[in-house]
Amino acid sequence: MRILIVSQYFWPENFRVNDLSADLVERGHSVTVLAGLPNYPDGVVFPDYLADPGAFAAYRGADVVRVPLLPRGNGGLQLMLNYLSFAVTASLLGPFKLRGRPFDAIFVFQGSPVTVGFPAIVLKWLKKAPIALWVLDLWPQSLKAVGAVQSGFVLGMIDRLVTFIYRNCDMVLGQSRSFLPELTRHVVDPKKVSYLPSWSDATPEQSAPLTPAAEVEQRQDQFSIVFTGNIGEAQDFGAVLEAAELLREQAVRWIIVGDGRQADWLRSQIVARGLTEQVVMPGRFPLERMPSFFAHADALLVCLKASPVFAMTIPGKVQSYLAAGLPILAMLDGEGAAVIKASKAGYAAPAGDAAALAQSVRDLMALPPAERHRMGQLGAEYAAKEFDRNTLLSRIETTLSDLANRRTDR
Repeated sequence: MRILIVSQYFWPENFRVNDLSADLVERGHSVTVLAGLPNYPDGVVFPDYLADPGAFAAYRGADVVRVPLLPRGNGGLQLMLNYLSFAVTASLLGPFKLRGRPFDAIFVFQGSPVTVGFPAIVLKWLKKAPIALWVLDLWPQSLKAVGAVQSGFVLGMIDRLVTFIYRNCDMVLGQSRSFLPELTRHVVDPKKVSYLPSWSDATPEQSAPLTPAAEVEQRQDQFSIVFTGNIGEAQDFGAVLEAAELLREQAVRWIIVGDGRQADWLRSQIVARGLTEQVVMPGRFPLERMPSFFAHADALLVCLKASPVFAMTIPGKVQSYLAAGLPILAMLDGEGAAVIKASKAGYAAPAGDAAALAQSVRDLMALPPAERHRMGQLGAEYAAKEFDRNTLLSRIETTLSDLANRRTDR
C-alpha cells in the first residue's frame, strides 16, 4: 500500500508514530509522513533540524514532508497558535508538497491537537483516500481538565469541530475502551469505531546486564522510584511532591526523567520544599536511553490528575512500564488504574491522593525482593498478552488495508 501518515509530531520528537512508520516500511509498504517542524517538548525548533533539515527528510525508509508552524513556546496562547498553525499550513501547503503522490490510505496520529484531522480531510478529498484516525487524547475534555479552556461556549464549539472531523473519517480508533462511547457519540455509526491501545516503546535487546545511567548516582541504600516522560499539568506533580514530603524521613528517592511545560515549576518546588535530597531531575534524554534509567529503579511511577477524561485514559507509559518488568506505583483513576490492578504489577492509588501514594510506597518497600520481582514479571506477561507491539501494528495494517480495499471495490 501507499500510506500517508499525518501527524503534527514526528522524529526526532519521541512518539509512537515513529515506530508505526518504520514498521509499515519494514512490512513492504510505501510510507510518507506529513509533519510539522520538530519542537516538542522544549517549544523551540530543534537546533539540529535547523542546521541541516535535509538530514531529517527520511526516517527508516519513510519519506518525511514537513510544513512550517509556530513553535509551542511556553505560554498557553503560543500553544494554541502552534496547534492552529499546523492545521492551516498542512491543509494549504500539504497538498502542494504532496502533489503527484497517490495514496491508498491515510492514517492520522491524533494526540493533542484534534485539529490534525483537518489537513487529513483535505487530503482525503484531493487524493480520494480513506482515513483511519487514532485518538490518543479526547478533545475538548482534556482542554477543560488542564484548565486550558473553561468557557462553555468555546468548549461547545470545539466539540462541534470534533464531530466534523470524526464524521469525515472512515475509521476512528480509541486508545482505551472508555473512549469508545464518546467516539461513537460523534461518529454515530458504531461500526466506524474500534479499540486500539498503545504498545510498549521499542527498546534495544540487552545481551548483558544494563549499566545504570551515569547521570544519576547509584544508591543501594535508597528505594528509587523512576518517572519518565512529559512533565506537564496533567501529571499532577504537586501531589507527587506531597508524597515525597510524607516520606522525607525514609530512604526513598524520586528520579524524574523528562521535560515539559511544568519542569521549571517542578524544579523550583523541589528547592522551595527542601526536597533536593529526595527528588532528582536529571533532564530529558532520547527514548533509547530510558532502559539505563530503569536500571536505577525499584519501581516506576505513573500519575495523572483527577479528572473524568483522564480516568478514561491509559497513559502511554503504562504499556512501556509493564514491558520493563518492574513494579509500578500509580496515582490515577479509571482505566489506567484498572490495568495496573488487572496485571497485578503494582499498586494504584487514587488520583491526587498523596497520602495513598506514600502508603503504596511503604507497602511496596515492605515486600520481600522476590515478591517485587514477581510483580514485575506479571507486568511483563500482561504487556505481552494485551499490548504486544507487533500484534497492534498488524491491526493498524489490516485496518488500512481493509479501508483501501473498500475504496477499490467502490
